[in-house]
Amino acid sequence: MSFQPLDIAAFIGFLALVVGISLYASRGKRDAADYFLAGRNLPWWLIGFSLIASNISTEHFVGMAGRGYDLGLAIASYEWMAAVTLVLVGLFFLPRFLQAGIYTIPEYLEFRYDLRTRTLMAAFIMAAYVFVALATVLYSGALALESIFGIDTLAGIWLIGVLAGGYTIYGGLKAVVWSDLIQGVALLLGGVVVTVLGFQAIGGMGQFLEVADGKLHTVLPWNHPEMPWLAVFIGGLWIPNIFYWGLNQFITQRTLAARSLADGQRGIFLAGFIKLAIPFIIVFPGIMAAELFADQVANPDQAYPVMMRELLPVGLTGAMFAALFGAVMSSLDSMLNSAATIFSVDLYKRHLRPEASSQRLMTVGRVTTGVLVLVGCLWAPLVARAGSVFEYIQMFWGFISPGIVAAFLFGIFVPRTPPAAAFGGMILGIPVYGLLLGLLPGVAFLHHMAITFLVISAFMVTLTLRQGLEEPRRLPRAVDGVDLTPAPGAKWWAGAVIGCAAVLYVIFW
Repeated sequence: MSFQPLDIAAFIGFLALVVGISLYASRGKRDAADYFLAGRNLPWWLIGFSLIASNISTEHFVGMAGRGYDLGLAIASYEWMAAVTLVLVGLFFLPRFLQAGIYTIPEYLEFRYDLRTRTLMAAFIMAAYVFVALATVLYSGALALESIFGIDTLAGIWLIGVLAGGYTIYGGLKAVVWSDLIQGVALLLGGVVVTVLGFQAIGGMGQFLEVADGKLHTVLPWNHPEMPWLAVFIGGLWIPNIFYWGLNQFITQRTLAARSLADGQRGIFLAGFIKLAIPFIIVFPGIMAAELFADQVANPDQAYPVMMRELLPVGLTGAMFAALFGAVMSSLDSMLNSAATIFSVDLYKRHLRPEASSQRLMTVGRVTTGVLVLVGCLWAPLVARAGSVFEYIQMFWGFISPGIVAAFLFGIFVPRTPPAAAFGGMILGIPVYGLLLGLLPGVAFLHHMAITFLVISAFMVTLTLRQGLEEPRRLPRAVDGVDLTPAPGAKWWAGAVIGCAAVLYVIFW
């Protein structure tokens, strides 16, 4: 695919717009709260779009579309059940987090349990960001660029890392969320364009429904090796969803920066509605690729890039390149800023330099971001050995997410749970999950997660019964905390999101 002058102008113009607005929006930051949490002043609409833009990256366009190519619409459960999970986060998790006035999710664990539990989670998250999250975003982005534009994968990794890392180092979270807004809109519009062109190429909606009928079911048999209905609705899928949307720093950092609980909840509900629509612009094109270009797709992860290469007319190449680039940078800048926040607040300030000033923390955050870019770019090429990008991400989060989810759920809903139960449960999850992967290789990894969670829960219940706290821990109320008044009609909006998800499952049963 060759570039025309219009393509080049669209690409350069988009990058200039993103960087320019991000740097302008982040001007005047003065302290760590400004750098890491955008001064705790984000409005609901910016939170909502930033949540989506940070979540949807080339790991979706490459990985999720690839799973749509060979598995079908069942993979949409990751999106639709995520929308339901967002509702629970907005109603139950966010009020507690904002009340405590925390910078990071691990910080909450110190208030509820103890310092070592906080430190353990911070260490887990840092390792997972570097070796899973950052690496997969960099690799999948570079893979897409190579498939469409012929850019060498290694060069693409460094190009993406340097660009996203540059404005993140300078601007902090405020730069990140404003870049997310621009890139999120471009991303969604680009996805719509590819989907519409796909419908035209396949012969219209009716023809698509006819040829793809076997792949438009979302409820698969209970013993399906990847997406069994038992795991989707009442089992293992809840664990990565609760972890990702409620306890994952690079997602929750936007809600922690809300100017009020009402803004945070509205932003979360907006993101929930958008999540319901995502499969139609990501999974559908993957299904279409199986019908249109099966002879050109050697690897399912190439499905979406092939659709772009074959369907886009001259003149839209640069715009779609910009949207794809935006998808990569939205996720990458969010991960970089969040990982830097965790290192600076949970590790550096809490253990190495407790007296560190706000300015010092900003400097440490910037240096950490630069180091993370370097390590992520060096590790990313190794992801190629893992097979499916999407499966690589989901499988390896399984080592830490069941233990972290259990620690938070017990911490919120079982007041007498002692620190030893949370700390031990988080450690126990690693060998249990690893053992299950080895002993039951043919079983869906979502079942592995569910079993691991149940084992950890049994351990935590036992310790709670034997060594339970005599008095529940009381959360602090931040002196400068945000307004904790819930959004008007919050429960109605929450019900609307859940209702829409239920309707989609009925339609695509």
